Amino acid sequence: MNKEGNTYTIIYAAVMVIVVAVLLAFTAEGLRGRQEKNAEIDKKEQILRALRIAATAKDAEEIYQKTITDSYVLSYDGNKKNGEDAFTVDQNIEKEIKKPVAERKLPVYEAMAEGAKKYVIPLRGTGLWGPVWGYIALNDDKITVFGATFGHKGETPGLGAEIDTEHFQKEFYDKQIARNGKFTSIAVVKAGQSKNDMDYVDGISGGTITSQGVNEMLKNCLSAYENFLLKK
Repeated sequence: MNKEGNTYTIIYAAVMVIVVAVLLAFTAEGLRGRQEKNAEIDKKEQILRALRIAATAKDAEEIYQKTITDSYVLSYDGNKKNGEDAFTVDQNIEKEIKKPVAERKLPVYEAMAEGAKKYVIPLRGTGLWGPVWGYIALNDDKITVFGATFGHKGETPGLGAEIDTEHFQKEFYDKQIARNGKFTSIAVVKAGQSKNDMDYVDGISGGTITSQGVNEMLKNCLSAYENFLLKK
């Protein structure tokens, strides 16, 4: 075959594309287990941060096992669903959020932190440039915030990205998601503004859309747990 001809060039290019594709697929498959494990550890770190517990990739699993006392999945009526694993559902929580509230599977983590029972609930929403997420930990009354952590995929550094800072997350401490036995959520408002009918925190200066995304995320996700959280 003429190595300077078009046919040879096309065949050579096609073979190289196939070889590279096979190598990439093989590499991806080989790393999948490690990637899934890293994602699992990261999620456990986030849950622990919501409980105000510092952890690293090296010790997160050990601390998680000591801290989380139970986990389960709820239906909208606040009752536990048999045969469902909370962590598995949580790993696919973006799919649940897209469902009508009454059809969602709702994972809950119970923990002991600072000598008292806590309930940790996953959050998922949308910011300015992509998804935002987090966890909120409630005290044993199920309405008072013990801790919170938030993350994002691509919010603007110095603006919306500030939701993952300790300063912003600490604003949620001791806020309540209900008043007079009725669910209210927690509002994220523009600095200087207030809410008379619910607890609120100041949003990120210059990060209005991201703040609104966190506000909607809290309302959308927590409202699905209303029957569980307000059940006497």
